[in-house]
Amino acid sequence: VGLVESGGGLVQPGGSLRLSCAASGFTFMNYHMSWHRQAPGKERELVAHISSTGGSTNYADSVKGRFTISRDNGMNTLYLQMNSLKPEDSAVYSCAARASGIITYKYWGQGTQVTVTS
Repeated sequence: VGLVESGGGLVQPGGSLRLSCAASGFTFMNYHMSWHRQAPGKERELVAHISSTGGSTNYADSVKGRFTISRDNGMNTLYLQMNSLKPEDSAVYSCAARASGIITYKYWGQGTQVTVTS
């Protein structure tokens, strides 16, 4: 049971990356999903959230217009398309799952490193 992220890496400012989060062992379509990030010495930050059906999304102000969260419930996979990347986007990105009506996240991935540098 868990979440596994992939797709991180090193990219130049202005570049793009697409992160994936593969879910297993639970009914993915019943869970709201989110991406979080944490840079060294900083608090973990909620980046984007998507409802269980994919019909509702929310973004941190710092990524609005640049990042897009999406999901494929048939493939049990969550995505984060990141465009126009900035050095301040560098962090470990993790996906998380929470059941409807529950505030706390039940499942967390291990995270994938994103580094934006010239």
